[in-house]
Amino acid sequence: MADFAIPNSTFDHPHETELVIRRSRFLTSTVHVESLAQGRSFVDLLRQKYNDANHNCWACVGGVAGDSGQAAASDDGEPHGTAGKPMLQVLIHSGIGEVCVVVTRWFGGVKLGTGGLVRAYQDSVRENLATLPTKPKRILLKLKFTINYPERTVTERLLAAHEAEILHLDYGSEITFKIALANEEYDNFNQEMANLTNGRVKIDLI
Repeated sequence: MADFAIPNSTFDHPHETELVIRRSRFLTSTVHVESLAQGRSFVDLLRQKYNDANHNCWACVGGVAGDSGQAAASDDGEPHGTAGKPMLQVLIHSGIGEVCVVVTRWFGGVKLGTGGLVRAYQDSVRENLATLPTKPKRILLKLKFTINYPERTVTERLLAAHEAEILHLDYGSEITFKIALANEEYDNFNQEMANLTNGRVKIDLI
């Protein structure tokens, strides 16, 4: 699992861009969310804020970038398949996760047709994402392993060198560590632990 980008924008300060297409106004708002439920909360917020709009179409990836299993979308009254799904296709291939995008449309009196709507909603999302401020999301792995007491000091030094967080320690005949470790540190940490313990210690994902 690789690290990915997330929006550096909040409910209070969403990243907004606007397109006017054949007199219809398309306002795109994008924020960071940590779940689909948070995404739906943002949609509800915009529906209240822009209650004079004709549509608040949306797409959301509530987890890791590109994960369609944690994704949802809505046409919000536009013809089926012309808004939410096209918007979601752009999001899925953007490399950005934990993201919710809402395109608010005020109808300008000129019908765009099915193809025109798809292009309008996808272009709205693409333009917004092109200038979206992002920050990296570090994937943390939760790991468990058991060591002998004499190995504790060198193990804690190794953990500090890899910026691992000790979540819990169980003391028995041996010491069981539960830690959180950045994904990109795992391979080196695993190899160094094997070197220190002659391969005796097995590291398990929790």
